Amino acid sequence: MRHGRKINHLGRTSSHRKALLKNMTISLILHKKISTTVAKAKALRKYVEPLLTKAKTDSTHSRRIVFAYLQDKEAVKMLFDEVSRKITDRNGGYTRIIKTEKRLGDNAEMCIMELVDYNTIYVKEGQETAKKTRRSRRGSGKGAATQQTTAAEAETPKVEALPKEEQSGEGQVQENA
Repeated sequence: MRHGRKINHLGRTSSHRKALLKNMTISLILHKKISTTVAKAKALRKYVEPLLTKAKTDSTHSRRIVFAYLQDKEAVKMLFDEVSRKITDRNGGYTRIIKTEKRLGDNAEMCIMELVDYNTIYVKEGQETAKKTRRSRRGSGKGAATQQTTAAEAETPKVEALPKEEQSGEGQVQENA
């Protein structure tokens, strides 16, 4: 029985699996996005997320721990210098798995695994992610709710009613550009 044995062996020996995950982690850190199978991506997520959490505290000890896993100076330098700045506000969930179409040769489920803060499609330039809280936005009491509605009413521009001739649109010629 397989009670408590949750690791996906990926059809490899222990040393081969460690080398695979190490190389995929280095590629993910350097390129910010990799294309792989869904099973490998899910195994990689369990491997890389603790390393990203460790990179949030820039100390000699944490650098040595991450280097023991990766054995790549360039990846460790980029992880602590560039990537850790973007993930400081995030409390986990540093990677995203986006499923794509199946591979032609063997019909394996493929996906794109990427670092969340580096995707330009989901985050517009100049837009910073707002820190979300679990508290209610309404505030406490009825006074806060009435203040918000009056502030919203003050910001909306008032539109004056047009005469009936202009509202109907008759007699106006529209030019095609």
